[in-house]
Amino acid sequence: MYSGEHCSDCTRSKRLLDSLGVNYSVIEVDGNPQALERVMEINGGFKSIPVILFPDGTHLTEPSDIRLKAKLEELSII
Repeated sequence: MYSGEHCSDCTRSKRLLDSLGVNYSVIEVDGNPQALERVMEINGGFKSIPVILFPDGTHLTEPSDIRLKAKLEELSII
């Protein structure tokens, strides 16, 4: 997950992943130009976070809890 320190959507997504027992890694974009560049590549030039990458090569940007949970179920992660 690409995340930012003061990002409320990032905090919400982390909280959901934690509550579901999902293991994940965080790459902070704050002060990390390479991470921010990657986020912008994924998002067509936008700095939107969180960007959550999945084992199947897909991603979600700023997902709602409902969408994130549905994706996790689709991939049989939960």
